[in-house]
Amino acid sequence: MKPNDLQIPQLRVQGFSVIKDRVCYLKSPSKTTTSDASTLTTSTDPFVFPDWKHQDLFGNNQPVKIEYCSGNGGWIAAKAIDEPGVNWVAVEMKRSRTRKIWAKIKNQNLANLFVVNGEGEFATAKHFPKQSVDAIFINFPDPWPKRYHARHRLVKPSFVKMMAELLKENGTVTVVTDDEGYSDWTLKIFKGSPHFVSSIPTPHYTTEWANYGNSYFETLWREQGRVIRYHHFTKIAE
Repeated sequence: MKPNDLQIPQLRVQGFSVIKDRVCYLKSPSKTTTSDASTLTTSTDPFVFPDWKHQDLFGNNQPVKIEYCSGNGGWIAAKAIDEPGVNWVAVEMKRSRTRKIWAKIKNQNLANLFVVNGEGEFATAKHFPKQSVDAIFINFPDPWPKRYHARHRLVKPSFVKMMAELLKENGTVTVVTDDEGYSDWTLKIFKGSPHFVSSIPTPHYTTEWANYGNSYFETLWREQGRVIRYHHFTKIAE
């Protein structure tokens, strides 16, 4: 299968959310002046996201792990192969990248990998079942380095709260970045959250993580001599 072999369902073409052939296409939320995805709506979309064990998703009760901003899917596809006892969810907004992840699912017969094509914050706030996920991974998110772009960063207080609601008790969040400023920002945001504690001693990140897996950006940045920072946080029991 090639990425362009993916056929977009007619319902999605008509503007509705739909699940078909290992992909969930989410309708874009209504635009507002707020950056908080929890306030966005799709009032004309009757779609209801099913439980992970539904036959349209995984059809079993295996642990669920999510990667946001999955890109071309190299990292998560490799994880799905290495850990067949885990259900992996790739969340990717760009259709071209979604196609590439879908092609990997088909070509490598990855029944434990599913793609959500949509905005990650909105999917988390409005669709994903609460307290249903074991681990979350955010690999090399866009750092949006300018101060006035901070509201566009994926890691922010509102999204950290959403992740806490999504995770099961003792669930974890891993954030990987090559950007020192984004690393500092991530530590600041999680430190200010009552829902998480760092699993890594001071300085609360590590530059080496054996067998973490490689992604396109990790390989690219390492070749350029950049230092990779891994952050790991555990949800605090309520």
